[in-house]
Amino acid sequence: MTSQNRVALTVVSGFRAGATLAAARAVRAAGALLISYDVSGNLRRRVSTAAAVLEDVPVTLVHGCVSCTLREELLPLLERLTRTHEGVDLVLVLPEAIEPRMFADAYAHHHAVHRRLGIGAYVTVADAAHLLDDLDSTDDLADRGLHAADDDRRSVAEVVCHQIEYADTVVLHGEAPGGGLETARLQVLLHRLAPWAAHVHLPAGSVTPPAVARHDPAAPDPLTRSLEGYAVGADEPAPDCGVVSLLFRARRPFHPRRLHALLERVTGETVRGRGVCWIASQPDTTLVWESAGYAISLCALGHWLDALPAAHLAHAGDRRRLAADVDWDPYYGDRHTQLVFVGVDTDAADLHRDLTACLLTDAELAEGADGWRGWDDPFAGCFPLPELTRASHAQA
Repeated sequence: MTSQNRVALTVVSGFRAGATLAAARAVRAAGALLISYDVSGNLRRRVSTAAAVLEDVPVTLVHGCVSCTLREELLPLLERLTRTHEGVDLVLVLPEAIEPRMFADAYAHHHAVHRRLGIGAYVTVADAAHLLDDLDSTDDLADRGLHAADDDRRSVAEVVCHQIEYADTVVLHGEAPGGGLETARLQVLLHRLAPWAAHVHLPAGSVTPPAVARHDPAAPDPLTRSLEGYAVGADEPAPDCGVVSLLFRARRPFHPRRLHALLERVTGETVRGRGVCWIASQPDTTLVWESAGYAISLCALGHWLDALPAAHLAHAGDRRRLAADVDWDPYYGDRHTQLVFVGVDTDAADLHRDLTACLLTDAELAEGADGWRGWDDPFAGCFPLPELTRASHAQA
């Protein structure tokens, strides 16, 4: 089977099962099979056409883990369906807690499925009745009994953001409880959260199939787009239906203590933050910023290219090296901060001033990297970098 005649799979995700399944049925092309999982009780799998249920069977949990079970059960199922229903396209509805990236990672390593099945589109469905509450929630998945495994510590807001940002098409399903103006606000919010995606509003009960954008396998990671020369989000600081999107760019590093003091305020005033940044006390480290709801994480992605020996630089991705060359700074190299913050009724100008105040002053900058490394650092020990050996080439 060649790549030209592989079966097309549309992957539909969403945090509210009812809206997600309704939108998946609308997205399904005539004749396509719909695969869905019911996790409300004992795990069950259903395969159906528009007219009939072909399979409705219980699925045994593997290691007590929904994601492990889907990986071991779902991919062989997809391969089987491409054989028993040759030439028929498939629509897969993921359970609430399963992010499309988790499926994409499993798919990428299952070569037997690869040969018979291509990803046509990733679609995420946002339920207008619950979207704001989910994005503003302080709940973890475990608080709602939706965790994929015992050690699953993800928050509701984090999962909802990941589902939206990974999609090629975002479908807003239904109407907001507050009526047309609130629905319009949700549409703006979804555009700001994923400006690279196609956006569709699907009224409840609509039978008109929404247009779905095709998947681009070369699309950059939503969190680290700036490393490949793309904006990490939209710069729309003026409110539109109360929604703002502030794109903050800087070459100077953050002062570690001033940034640490700002974190709680930033997460409390914005719905979402993401991107890359650097702090003066750890100047070799590329940090990934991710905040959703009231939670924030900063983690080390690896070295800046400027901090790598030449032998390791050659193993960085082509697009990252090209983007670094285009925007190379004689003093900072490829080091930069690019963060986007999306909020509702957030004062973007005030937030920009606060972030700017966290950057080094001229006097602090004059101390140079050797001086910065000796500063008091509340993030000390939080971002270990891999040792630069031959084995670490791929991580560089």
